[in-house]
Amino acid sequence: MKIAIVAAALLSLSAHAATEVSFNAAATSDYRYRGISQTRLQPALQGGADLVHKPSGWYAGAWASTIKWTNDAGGDGKVELDIYGGKRGELAGGIGYDAGVLTYAYPSNRLGHVAGFANANTTEVYGQLSYGVALIKYSHALTNLFGYVDSKHSGYLDLAANPDLGNGFVLNLHAGRQRVANNGAASYTDYKIGVTRDFGVASVALAAIGTNAGKAAYASPANGKFLGKTALQLTVSKTF
Repeated sequence: MKIAIVAAALLSLSAHAATEVSFNAAATSDYRYRGISQTRLQPALQGGADLVHKPSGWYAGAWASTIKWTNDAGGDGKVELDIYGGKRGELAGGIGYDAGVLTYAYPSNRLGHVAGFANANTTEVYGQLSYGVALIKYSHALTNLFGYVDSKHSGYLDLAANPDLGNGFVLNLHAGRQRVANNGAASYTDYKIGVTRDFGVASVALAAIGTNAGKAAYASPANGKFLGKTALQLTVSKTF
């Protein structure tokens, strides 16, 4: 509901003020979210749209990706749809902020009807502070987290830095900690070390991604493979 209100307000403002609309599309060798493969270590297609009211910093958007995990877990659905809205700006001393709400929707996932699972749909609120190339972000679940039963109030802490290496290359550094409420076996730390370069026609990113997640907790129900294994991920994307 909050996201719908933000989106409606931005659409109203777009006719009278500086509002920017952008679209993005990507293909990735493995859709990893917080270090865990959402596609059984296989490729994914992704895309989205963003609406930003530049004078105020309010924004809203939607993003989608192909997935496999809800189906593999005994439910249904092959798409993740993220809907979000919030506000970003700058505080004193060059410190940036970003705060908002994000809902991860898995249409027809039916995991709530599978023993040992809750509905996969998840809503989080988040807050981020940044300075220069570094940022710290915390996301807090207002619902059960990604199908885990009794996992409301789970949290994710994200630390990242993206320094410019010159010649169009950007270094991507990330470390995160996922805490799953009432489920210590599913909590873990993840990391990413990579590099991105914008070639104009498209941006290419190559990263090593891994976790210390429990192999039993994050084994694919389809084939038993560990979904948090350390691996290289290649992503080609375009924003227009």
